[in-house]
Amino acid sequence: MSKRVSRSLHGDHKIMAAPLSPGLRKSHGRRSIPVRKGDKVKLVRGDFKGIEGEVTAVDPKSHRVTIEKVVTTKADETEVPRPVHASNVVITSLADDKTRNKILKRRSKDGKERPAEAP
Repeated sequence: MSKRVSRSLHGDHKIMAAPLSPGLRKSHGRRSIPVRKGDKVKLVRGDFKGIEGEVTAVDPKSHRVTIEKVVTTKADETEVPRPVHASNVVITSLADDKTRNKILKRRSKDGKERPAEAP
């Protein structure tokens, strides 16, 4: 039986990081960043490989994200969202967030201001 290690919230937030797509990686000077609600992601592993969608919820306790098009059908034919581990996705587009843009600027490898991303 596995023992869950107790972590701080910022420790769980770090585990929620996902790699950036090659275009974003080049423009932001980072390899990966934590996933947030509103980001557009593409699944690269698992049963739903290849599906792209928007992140609708983030669960840091179980390190899972819920994506709009990733659903499972129950026995009574209702569809429920299926959480996916954050490491199984690639971020293709970032949600518009002033605070996050400030963080990306501060943490970029060269420290230069990056141009705003086109939607």
